[in-house]
Amino acid sequence: MNERQQEQLLLLTATLFCIASFFLFDAPVARFFSQFSDPIWRKSWKAVTNAGESQWYLVGGLALFAVYRNRNRRAAMSGLFLFNTVALSGLTADLLKFIFGRARPKMLLEHGIYGFGFFHADHPWTSFPSGHSATALSVALTLSLILPRFRLAFMAGGILVAASRVVLCQHYPSDVVAGSMLGVVTVTLLYQRYFRTALDEARTI
Repeated sequence: MNERQQEQLLLLTATLFCIASFFLFDAPVARFFSQFSDPIWRKSWKAVTNAGESQWYLVGGLALFAVYRNRNRRAAMSGLFLFNTVALSGLTADLLKFIFGRARPKMLLEHGIYGFGFFHADHPWTSFPSGHSATALSVALTLSLILPRFRLAFMAGGILVAASRVVLCQHYPSDVVAGSMLGVVTVTLLYQRYFRTALDEARTI
């Protein structure tokens, strides 16, 4: 099985999981985690979930590019790569959130509303896909490609941030998997089409 076939299989598996999770797992998982109201528990997971805020990486990526563009081409291209993956995955996630208009777990837990409303911009209707998960996995995979020796730590951190969205009842499991796959697909496409060559060339300069 070549690399492209592996990517297609991963995408298909994630899609099937999201469909199955919508019907079987999402609501029970949300109800389960809604029982955990301990302040320390929630504060700890909120600290984790804050690592999925895109602004840190957008600003950091641009700063890296600006500082090193005339001094270290590889560092500059790495910053540009990070900025583009986070920006593109985030914008795509926001567009999909509006199109699908899925009710967040809070709507189920407080009002018994579950499902898709389609074409909603209000926060309670922006559950699918998870933007934090898209950011977390796009950052994790981008950094893994730039610094492969630390890829296990980066990917573990990304998965932990994505999981925090379920633990805090901000998203359903299918939202998180969809957002994570969006991040992975975004990085893969940008790397294969643009940044693999740029980073390789920068390494030889």
